[in-house]
Amino acid sequence: MRNTKTHNKTIKKKLNKCRTIFYAYNDIQFRYGDVLDKREDILEIRCNVKLDGFILGDNYTTDFYCIKTNNEVMIRECVYQNILFKPMNIKMLDSSREYWLSKGIKDWEIVLDEQK
Repeated sequence: MRNTKTHNKTIKKKLNKCRTIFYAYNDIQFRYGDVLDKREDILEIRCNVKLDGFILGDNYTTDFYCIKTNNEVMIRECVYQNILFKPMNIKMLDSSREYWLSKGIKDWEIVLDEQK
């Protein structure tokens, strides 16, 4: 999850299950896009989906909105472990989870970078 006004790195590439060019704003998002693209239970990947009516403002997106083969939706937010527990990140992630729950989507998880 990110504020669209605060990213400083952009990597773009094509994912087979994404209808548009995939724009990754950090390494976790870039690598996890490949993981999702290889999963057989994922039909479509949407990246950086705008959160309309989001409680924290209009400039926020969710990292991955995926439609599975059973037509269920799953949401994934990518976060670096070293900033996971910063108060603003906790607030943003909790708000994202609540936003998607209000839309009836229960499959919401955080994707962390590998511990080194």
